[in-house]
Amino acid sequence: MRILAITNIYPTANNPVSGTFVEQQIGSLRSIGLEVDVLLVDRAGKGMRAYWDLKEHVVKKLTQFKPDLVHVMYGGVMADLVTRVVQDRPTVVSFCGSDLSGELLSGPMRKMISRFGVFASWKAARRATGIVVKSQNLLEKLPSKIPRSKIRIIPNGVNLERFQPLDRDKSCCELKWDSNEFHVLFPANSGDPCKRPELAKMAVHVIKSKGIPANLQALSGVQHDKVPLWLNAADVVVLTSLYEGSPNIIKEALACNVPIVSVDVGDVAERIKGVDHCYIAEPNAEDLATKLLLVQAGVRTNKGREKIKEHSLEQVAKRLLDFYAELQ
Repeated sequence: MRILAITNIYPTANNPVSGTFVEQQIGSLRSIGLEVDVLLVDRAGKGMRAYWDLKEHVVKKLTQFKPDLVHVMYGGVMADLVTRVVQDRPTVVSFCGSDLSGELLSGPMRKMISRFGVFASWKAARRATGIVVKSQNLLEKLPSKIPRSKIRIIPNGVNLERFQPLDRDKSCCELKWDSNEFHVLFPANSGDPCKRPELAKMAVHVIKSKGIPANLQALSGVQHDKVPLWLNAADVVVLTSLYEGSPNIIKEALACNVPIVSVDVGDVAERIKGVDHCYIAEPNAEDLATKLLLVQAGVRTNKGREKIKEHSLEQVAKRLLDFYAELQ
């Protein structure tokens, strides 16, 4: 089967940490025998101008590559345009987060653009042959008139070969962290205010006020192949986002058997259910600190890897292949 993957988030020389989950998903599809070609829409470099000639690029790819199916790996304006152009073969749109949730903490202009993007996502969802959402909360943000029969909840997969438990002390030594301190890892790659970094900072400040030598380590600008080192050096991952779909860092932390403290967002509660030393906290500094202290006082490891095996890259690729086959 030949798949044309169209995305506006993908690693490049200028931005190697962008869309690594898309790159991994495409790699996993290729690994199970699919022929996948990628059309990258340079939204980060060109802004909205990247969409001006998108129709021509899509038509060219359809003519040259002759895909059996087109998979648009993000919603918004891109998905709206592609589903308008491609009408002679099945289309799948993956919705990942803000393309359906919007951006609630942005400035007025960005909020307006975001609302337009959500409306474009709705139009794309109506046209698409199939829809992939990363979590139940994203499915609920789709208009009720869109048939649920054409929607599948398929979270992004995690690379279990890359993300696995490592020795904490050695990991700390490599990063030059003091292994005697309590390291709280905060995923801050995007710089999006919806991640609420100040809430994480306040929670760690509460811990420090109780005499615990704690540090908030911001996971920002780190190459994806180095993320396992940061996870294994950390004692806990903290997530304070206002909204998420299915955050990859949670699945990656579980694959490394690292404890998690998170607000109830996206599918985190489902992912960590039944995993020791993982907690859902209220979105305030005091409760986050209370849960972090439970981790600090206990055994700072768990068996999350066992639970996350069903979301390996290979398993997720097979689920996508099954969905593609249904749509043929």
